[in-house]
Amino acid sequence: MTTLTERPNTALLVIDVQNAVMTGAHNRDGVIANIALLVDKARAETVPVVWVQHSSENIPTGSDGWRYVAELTQQDPEPVVHKQYADSFENTDLEAVLAERRIGHLIVAGAQTDECIRSTLHGAIVRGYDATLVSDAHTTEDLTEWGAPTPDKVIDHTNLYWQNHTAPGRHAGTVSTASVEFG
Repeated sequence: MTTLTERPNTALLVIDVQNAVMTGAHNRDGVIANIALLVDKARAETVPVVWVQHSSENIPTGSDGWRYVAELTQQDPEPVVHKQYADSFENTDLEAVLAERRIGHLIVAGAQTDECIRSTLHGAIVRGYDATLVSDAHTTEDLTEWGAPTPDKVIDHTNLYWQNHTAPGRHAGTVSTASVEFG
């Protein structure tokens, strides 16, 4: 249902599953295991896997914290989009990468739920993409010290509102890792 014409394809978008981002993340190992399952399934079905990698003053490019976690391996033909803002589309080549592959539907997983995941989901919908969040394949750190809800509540709330999100001519929603269908 994407509003982007001639974009029938789907891609798995893996956002910021980097060492610095995942240190202290809620259910780190379970989320990474689910993302690994999604990556394997996408590859088996020849669905593009697009990796997004954040850099900042706190996560400098090339540092150990900047690298993707060891449990996930990028393959050479899979594009890596480098970003410096929460929305993976903002000031990156993500739209060009997706256009080249005729992608109109994104299956989204990664971190952090309350920043880069939410921003990218909204960025996708605003740009005309369908965007599905994998409900058990995203996470965040504990920010309760600054007044945020506990990570499990942030994840639950994001799943709840994205499951019910609507936009004209576009589809949003959530799905579990076990229920993801790329076709």
